[in-house]
This record gives sequence, structure tokens and C-alpha cells, in this order.
Amino acid sequence: MQLFFIRHGQSTNNLLYEENTGEQNRSEDPPLTEKGLRQAEKLAEYLRSGRSGCPGDDTGGGGFGLTHLYTSLMIRAVSTAVCIARALNLPLVAWPEVHEGGGIYTDDPDTGEPVGLDGKPRAYFERHYPELILPDWLDEKGWWNRPFETRLERRRRAEAFLTELFKRHADESHRVGVVSHGGFYNHCLAVLLGLQDGLARELAGLPLVQDLDQLNAWQQEGLWFSLNNTAISCFNFLPGEVKIVYLNRVDFIPPDLIT
Repeated sequence: MQLFFIRHGQSTNNLLYEENTGEQNRSEDPPLTEKGLRQAEKLAEYLRSGRSGCPGDDTGGGGFGLTHLYTSLMIRAVSTAVCIARALNLPLVAWPEVHEGGGIYTDDPDTGEPVGLDGKPRAYFERHYPELILPDWLDEKGWWNRPFETRLERRRRAEAFLTELFKRHADESHRVGVVSHGGFYNHCLAVLLGLQDGLARELAGLPLVQDLDQLNAWQQEGLWFSLNNTAISCFNFLPGEVKIVYLNRVDFIPPDLIT
């Protein structure tokens, strides 16, 4: 299996942070900016006609040859993934667990503490993104409906995603695109590289993190893997090993569109 991890296009929150006004006007589920939509269109065209640069890239007339496409249910990811699905004529399947860290939340105006919100309901997705294949359990209560996600929970979720990915796509011919988020990308990379608790540490016989204080202590080292909007990272999963082919590829986007 080959995994192409793709970050969404620029969102309105991304733009706010670039302008140093992030938290002040932050949206709990931001849409793409105009630039973000243009990025998504460039991305979709490249996935349709460009070269993946990965082993086995023999799709003939070009294109990445994706066989499966998944997306987070956050609007910035869905909007990006829909551009890809339409360009490639691929079914687009929601994978709620690849959402950004924290989930859908806002900050309490009195305490400043993050408070979980509902997330978009089924009717919203059916109206705006009719091609999106939704999970059966999604109803009008919204897809999130839980408290703010802790950092420790994010690590566990990354492990669970990678484990499920291996189960679904053990076939070496599968070329899987996942449209997700920068924070979740970091958690997945850290698991694959054995830089934190969980699956990789367990396989190596190392102790697992048991509490948030220990996890936060590790985080103080300040390690972060940059990921631009609509960047592609390629991983080749082989029996007994994972090859990181490239990370954060944005050479298909004009310089004035890179964010």
C-alpha cells in the first residue's frame, strides 16, 4: 500500500493566524479561503495528471493512480477532497477519525477553556457535498458532540487510524489518499517514527505514556513537522517496513499560492 497524506487548502483560520489575529476571530470549523480553493484545484489537477514520484509509479499517461480517497469531516478538508474526487472520478469516503486535534470546539468567553461543539449534521453534508459517503451513524446531532480532545487522546487516535489503515489496505496495489490536517499529520509521523508512546513504542518494547503530564514533558522538546496547505506526503508500506518517500511536497503549486 502507498499512502498519500494530503493537507487541506488554506482555511480562514489559517489566514487569521498568518495575519496574527488567529484566536480573536477563530471559527470552530472554518471554510477554505479563495486562495485555499485555488490550491485545491491545483492539487486535484496534479493528482490527475502529474507524477507521484513513488515506487511503482507506472500509471502510463500520468496521474497518481489513487484507488481510494478519504477525508476528515472538517469543512476545509471536505472542500479540498471534493475537488480531488471530482477530478479523479473517485468515490469520496468520510473518515471522521482523521480530524484535526481538539475536534470541533470554541473557547469559553469566561474561563478561556475549550468547549466541545456539535460539528456539522448529516443534512448539511448531504446538501453541500452530495457525493460524500457518510458513516451510517451520522445524524442531525452532528458528528463531533463530545468534549475538547486532549493531547494524549490525539496520540491514541493516530495509532488507531494507522492500525485500521493497515487492515483496510493490506493489498500492495492500493494507493490511498487521505485529506487531513497538519496536527494529525504530526501525530501520525511521530507514531511511525517511534517518537512517542503507543504502537511504535509497544512494538519496540518501550513503556507507554500513562498520563498527560508525561506526554507534555516530551512535547517541550519542540519537535514539529511542517506541512503546507495542500502539501502531499508519500509513504510506502512494505512487509515489515515503512518507507518515507517524501514529505511536504508543494512543487506543483505556483510560489504565490504556497501557504
